[in-house]
Amino acid sequence: MSRREQIKMTPDEVRAYLETGRVANVATIGPKGRPHIVPVFYIMDGDGIATWTYGTSQKVANLRRLAEATVLVESGVAYEELQGVSMECDVEIVEDTEQIVLIGTELLGKMSPGNTEVVTAAAQFIRTQAEKRVGLVFRPTKVVSWDHRKLGGTY
Repeated sequence: MSRREQIKMTPDEVRAYLETGRVANVATIGPKGRPHIVPVFYIMDGDGIATWTYGTSQKVANLRRLAEATVLVESGVAYEELQGVSMECDVEIVEDTEQIVLIGTELLGKMSPGNTEVVTAAAQFIRTQAEKRVGLVFRPTKVVSWDHRKLGGTY
């Protein structure tokens, strides 16, 4: 008997889980048709996530060819602790510098919670970096989730 329905997260649980995460593994399709998987720090953007990266990166080259990705955020070590969200996404490549600055600022804020001085001090650095970067906004078209803690330690 499948226990899939027992471990599935509600939409609110998915959002709460993603809000607490920091790193997403992003899979795009490389030039030879093979998956290209990389970790990225991320922030929430609606029901999806956003990040920034160098405009010359392989993931951006892949997304310019096919603006689709699969994103995985997961945690847990033992089976009964496993949690995760996998999202098939359409991806928007953001080239507007002001939007990229906003993404970079939010990312730094998430990495330095409660430390507004760091974000303020880094404003010029973020602006300089934004000129070399693009924003990536991942909009989910399909979401699969699991939270094995809901099984109460049983299999």
